[in-house]
Amino acid sequence: MEDLDRDFLSDLPQSIIETILTKLPIRDAVRTSILSNRWRYKWASMTHLVFDDRSATQFNDRMVVEDRIVNFITRFLFLHDGPIHKFSLSSSFLQSSPDIDQWLLFISRKDVKELILELGEGEWFRAPSCVFSCKNLMRLELVRCELDPPPNFKGFLCLKYLNLQQVLIPPDDIECLISSCPLLESLTLSYFDSLELTVRAPNLKYLILEGEFKDLCLANTPLLIAISVAMYMTDDIAEHFEQSSSCNFDKFLGGVPELERLIGHIYFTKLIVNSPNLKALQISGSSNTSAATQAPDLQFWDEKFSTDCMLRQLKTVKLTDVSGVPHEMKFIKFLLEHSPSLEEMSITPSLYVTEGRLNMLIDLVCFRRASPQASIVFIHEPA
Repeated sequence: MEDLDRDFLSDLPQSIIETILTKLPIRDAVRTSILSNRWRYKWASMTHLVFDDRSATQFNDRMVVEDRIVNFITRFLFLHDGPIHKFSLSSSFLQSSPDIDQWLLFISRKDVKELILELGEGEWFRAPSCVFSCKNLMRLELVRCELDPPPNFKGFLCLKYLNLQQVLIPPDDIECLISSCPLLESLTLSYFDSLELTVRAPNLKYLILEGEFKDLCLANTPLLIAISVAMYMTDDIAEHFEQSSSCNFDKFLGGVPELERLIGHIYFTKLIVNSPNLKALQISGSSNTSAATQAPDLQFWDEKFSTDCMLRQLKTVKLTDVSGVPHEMKFIKFLLEHSPSLEEMSITPSLYVTEGRLNMLIDLVCFRRASPQASIVFIHEPA
């Protein structure tokens, strides 16, 4: 009977209680106050706070939902006691408001290490200056925000992860922001328009770029091991990007000696010549066959490369939207001849290529392979 009367919940170690609370939606974490006296105010010392719309979606009136979310977060923070290491706010109902500014001012004084903001699709949220006073930030994710670093901003000296999506920020400021984060390891920039970008990040390992980039330069990124580049442009513009005299493409290609994984467009494939540690490659081809046939670098893959260009660690290659034009086929030939550890190469032809698929297959079978175990998977999708 003694065991039956025992309050096992109250006897749980503090670390277990905190773990349980962080796994719950934050409204449910507050409701644990009814479990026992010991649990009554445990939620008020939670260090990881994640707020979203789930607690108010049962209401149809948008204004009611917004009011409930604002009131709940305001009361929660008012009663909170202790540091806040993570603050995440993701809401389609909230937009710019003085309440959010006050929350962030409060958070900035709580030793916050992770800050994640993703607000509604109306008016963009302008991040207050107090965000830049969060000196201990290690992770910063902003979606649909305006950023304007103050003149006295010296950088986030502890930041390791930066993710900016649909963020309005002056071009010079984005470069300064990146270079003023000396420990930065992961950088994601999405939905930027006509951006000219020079990346200086000596500890950067992971780079994801998505949008319209006029110029790219990796000036100081010796530790990069993974790059994903999705550029929204026609083939004509992409060729202009590569050949433009204003584009520091040689620096972009030569700044990643430790690269292990590359995802991008066919126009970035010269990068692999300087990437002996490459293990995985995913490339999309030229959907515009006329432009690809007239590409100005057709002879590049005809060059005699030294044994230093062997891709000894490359194991998997995925090629999509392949048209079978000369420089694509020469690139494939180069990969097969210079990848002694290759295990599988999958090739998906472009939907616009119908009559040339058989010729493509014949060429692939004839290409010499440096790896005896390499298999070629030709993925035939009906046009």
